[in-house]
Amino acid sequence: MPRSCPRPVRAVFPLLAVVLALGAAAAQAQAPGGGGDRPPPAVTVVTLHASDVTLRTRLPGRVVASGVAEVRPQVAGIIIDRLFEEGAEVELGDALYSIDPASYEAQVAAAKASVAQAQANLKAAEKDAKRVEALLNRSVASEQTVDDAVAQRDSAAAALQVAEAQLLTAQIDLERTTIKAPLSGTVGRSLTTRGSLVTAGQSTPLAVIRTLDPVYVDVTMSAAELVRWRRGHTEEALADADVSVQLSLPDGSTYEHEGTLTAAEPHVDEQTGVILLRMNFSNPEGLLLPGMYVQAEMPQGVVPNAILVPQEAVGRDTRGRPTALVVTADNVVESRVLTVLRDSGTDWIVTDGVADGDRVIVAGLQKVQPGAPVTPQERGAQTNGDDATGGGDSTGGNGQGGQPAQGN
Repeated sequence: MPRSCPRPVRAVFPLLAVVLALGAAAAQAQAPGGGGDRPPPAVTVVTLHASDVTLRTRLPGRVVASGVAEVRPQVAGIIIDRLFEEGAEVELGDALYSIDPASYEAQVAAAKASVAQAQANLKAAEKDAKRVEALLNRSVASEQTVDDAVAQRDSAAAALQVAEAQLLTAQIDLERTTIKAPLSGTVGRSLTTRGSLVTAGQSTPLAVIRTLDPVYVDVTMSAAELVRWRRGHTEEALADADVSVQLSLPDGSTYEHEGTLTAAEPHVDEQTGVILLRMNFSNPEGLLLPGMYVQAEMPQGVVPNAILVPQEAVGRDTRGRPTALVVTADNVVESRVLTVLRDSGTDWIVTDGVADGDRVIVAGLQKVQPGAPVTPQERGAQTNGDDATGGGDSTGGNGQGGQPAQGN
């Protein structure tokens, strides 16, 4: 029967096994490809650039047609034809409706007959006046007779003018049986049908024509801001900046054509304290329709040497201050406290805390912390299917959520 090992010797075996296991793990870690020092985590950065930024204010507004004409008849009668397609473009003077012209043609014929009669009367009166004047020269007729003949001639001439005026009126009424477009633009739906009786100057229009290129946009502005404009403070602040007006459409997109401020209503609303501004926009594609709600972005001033920082790169620290993580020249993460002026689209306008050429982290924020080394890659430089961030921070900011407070 073999002899058993002493108890102190048996206690050494477990300790020896642990030492051997740790040594093997260390050797494996030092071996090539054995999982030694890991590379710094990859992050996506954006390089910042300083520039003069134009501040804009967003004002609500409505689109207004630059021209509106309600088509109404100027003579009474029965509509016998509609001569346009609903929703089509029409030009000034295009025929839109036809009214039964029979009675007006008869009035023209009667007026022509009256003119012919007046012309005959005038000729007879002129001959009488000449005969009487000849008799007066031979001392056969009296001056009273001559005066009467001259008056009769002048009366016949006046009667001819009246007849000609009546003929002209009858011809105008006949011409108005064809209702024409008083304005170039887009005609809407017809508000009457064939066979309808219409009257001159009726309250209900037959159709409405609107000029949609260009269009106006009416927006409201505070009276205080208008005072700045009138005193020239806003123009001075804008200097040589772009003063064009941009529109945001109802779907959130930006209208591709820029507008200009054309007029201001010289009246302040007593209840709201705002004033109405009118802007002019070209509308060749017909995207802007009367009554559409839009938002106009008007320039207010210029911030020199400001920096636009993507909003997803900005968060807040425990004190509520806006911060961003910046990658230094040594590829080390550094936290910066920012001075945020206001937003500009998808960016924040920052006046302090970052400088031209700094690289801010916009994705991969959840994997790093200040003082840690990283592998930065410029946004947009990733190849398809190779995201350097390995999944960005869906919450945006420095992983702390929320929007940065205005100011520092």
